[in-house]
Amino acid sequence: MTEYGVLGNLLVIYTVSIAVVFLFHQFRLPSIAGFLVAGALIGPHGLNLISDIGTVKILAEIGVVLLLFTIGIEFSLVQLASLRKLLVIAAPIQVGGVIAIACLGGLFAGLTTSQAIFWGFLLSLSSTAIVLNALAANGESDSVHGRATIGILVFQDLAVVPMILLTPILATPSGDAFTSILITLAKSAAAVAVIVVGAWYVVPKVLEHIVRSRSRELFLLTVIVMCLGIAWLTSLGGLSLALGAFIAGLVISESEYSHQATAEVLPFRDSFNSLFFVSIGILMDWRILLEYPGVVTGLLFLMLLIKFITGAGAVLSVSLPPRSAIMVGIALAQVGEFSFILAQVGEEQGLLSGAPYQIFLAVSVCSMIITPFLMQTAPHLARHVEALQRLHHWLPGQTTAHVLKTEGRHLRIKDHVIIVGYGLNGRNLARVLGETEVPYVVLDLDGDIVRRESQHGLPLYYGDGTNPTILRHVKIEDARVLVVAIPDPFTARRAVQIARGLNPKIHIVVRTRYLRELEELHQLGADDVVPEEFETSIEIFALVLRTYNMPQDFVMRKAEQVRREGYALLRRSELPELAHHLRGGTLSDVEVETCRLEDDSPAVGKTIDQLALRQQTGTSIIAWTRGGVTESNPSVKTTLLAGDIIVLLGTRDQIRRAMSLILVSDSAN
Repeated sequence: MTEYGVLGNLLVIYTVSIAVVFLFHQFRLPSIAGFLVAGALIGPHGLNLISDIGTVKILAEIGVVLLLFTIGIEFSLVQLASLRKLLVIAAPIQVGGVIAIACLGGLFAGLTTSQAIFWGFLLSLSSTAIVLNALAANGESDSVHGRATIGILVFQDLAVVPMILLTPILATPSGDAFTSILITLAKSAAAVAVIVVGAWYVVPKVLEHIVRSRSRELFLLTVIVMCLGIAWLTSLGGLSLALGAFIAGLVISESEYSHQATAEVLPFRDSFNSLFFVSIGILMDWRILLEYPGVVTGLLFLMLLIKFITGAGAVLSVSLPPRSAIMVGIALAQVGEFSFILAQVGEEQGLLSGAPYQIFLAVSVCSMIITPFLMQTAPHLARHVEALQRLHHWLPGQTTAHVLKTEGRHLRIKDHVIIVGYGLNGRNLARVLGETEVPYVVLDLDGDIVRRESQHGLPLYYGDGTNPTILRHVKIEDARVLVVAIPDPFTARRAVQIARGLNPKIHIVVRTRYLRELEELHQLGADDVVPEEFETSIEIFALVLRTYNMPQDFVMRKAEQVRREGYALLRRSELPELAHHLRGGTLSDVEVETCRLEDDSPAVGKTIDQLALRQQTGTSIIAWTRGGVTESNPSVKTTLLAGDIIVLLGTRDQIRRAMSLILVSDSAN
């Protein structure tokens, strides 16, 4: 009967959840809020449809374990090292600030010292699940504020461990409490170190043998056993199962099988994780909202304000711009899922019970429900705050407009490219521009990267690409091209809008993730928008054609055709006559290609007239670049030198013959 009882409970939970979440989606409300409401409906304070709440709690804890496991996989040790400033400075300020303010407020409200500190613990944690889902949905996980938010969330998840260890000591304080804490933490740290070191050598070898079997089922079972096994071993050392799962994810993240492990675990994680939020709704007595409406509303407002101030202040302390601080503060304003686990420990120890426990649940659930809406308004609030800051200078200047100036000199550059963002796209573009001797400058908000790369002579500056002062400093009025290569959609839109206002003639290229952002970016002033979705589709079909041994020339021609026609459609081109000529073949064979002359090129030392490309191949040299200066329609008397870049116009066959004359030395003929 017990087995059938569990099955019946799961059937009720998922059936009601489907109905409620579907209804929430119709009104564009977050799914997590739907799960919380579903739990309240079927719980003992609602329709009382669940008979075994204990089993639901166990299944919900598995969901939290799987959640932290996937976070660990996606958040490698390299990424953790890159966030060391946030983990060491900003995150402790945020957590410590909330605890200190909540403790003072609790003492003022008449709580004991232990109870006040415990309330600080509860309120200092934020929801990893809600925030990560919102960042991923908006494409902001890799943005400046996204990385800062994730770094602080990781620290909060780690901070749960000492909080859980301290809770029994807060309940029954004694003279040996401090010694007991140190001993427990030392044992836990030693246990974790042994597990991590062992797993580091064992896990990759085990996965390698499992992968050779080519059995998906065996791979999935192995990943689940590693997740739960390392979590269980870590719990024996006095730490939480969830933290153990996070460590397991970090171990697997360093292997080449991490992406497949994530893909296999995701369906289980999402299913069990929904149970966690349903279980919170089940535990909450919604009648508390009617009994204490003023208390719940007041605490909710104060908590959101305190967490916003501490989160934003923590980010400002590491010199991130006010815009990022605003968005991080709002993202961290709610109460987290680990607070519920900690609250249950406090309830067992007598630190939180009865009406206070239910008030805490009500405030926490309400904060979770409104978080997605707050995060949607965050960019607009950040924009207004930044405008006020620029107008009145009431925030430290270096947080938004600071630029690392070399020896105090102003930039002397013209007809250059401005790159906003030094991620993968920005680095690749900067490398190519450097090799082709096209002048450029780069703006980025990662101070460590700026400091390191600028020491190697790269024109990389610390600055916000949405700040007019910064853009003027890098001579946007004299620039030819602006490339926005950052993953933050809001920042990209702002950068385009401001840059277009400062220089109406500049050519703006924007990288974006989704096609849905293309039209708005064009309206704001972008000339070219490169959606990753579209480019990925081109790369996929090109790879498929190569697999069928199609000629490389044919694959490239098809890719260019799709790219040319596809972007014309995406821009809703108003030039149907040109499109007709392209499709009809009038201009389909005419192409433009660039060629860099190396030291051994036969063209070096010859004039364009002596080279006689037009007479031999039908190809014309329409432009010529030397030392970063480009000249169109160069004179036939121009002598070509090594390092020059020439621009060729002709059909594909004509250009191919011309390239063979330019690039192949006489000895090779």
